[in-house]
Amino acid sequence: MNVLLKLEEAALFILCLFLFSLLPFAWWWFPALLLVPDIAMLGYLINPKIGAYTYNLFHHRLPAATVACCGLYTGDVYWQLAAIILFAHISMDRLMGYGLKYEDSFHHTHLGMTGKVSK
Repeated sequence: MNVLLKLEEAALFILCLFLFSLLPFAWWWFPALLLVPDIAMLGYLINPKIGAYTYNLFHHRLPAATVACCGLYTGDVYWQLAAIILFAHISMDRLMGYGLKYEDSFHHTHLGMTGKVSK
């Protein structure tokens, strides 16, 4: 099952690359913006609860889908770009085993524990 989930995330990432190619932006914008959603980790500077909330806000597909709907409804390529970057980043993170965070620890995700943590 783990392999199947990773294949699904890889397919979504490739779809994001294709959708990005349809936008009128230079290719260098994609890698330049791909890690921007990780700015949400700054919430962990306050405490794990706020960190988990801000991280999950930028790494959940519902907000990304909302941004995509705004972009499709308005036809604004910047909203569309933001949605593609969000979806691509989420897929990239899930491919690497990083999931949505629980409030107790940065390493405790819906996909299991990440990083070097004691068991």
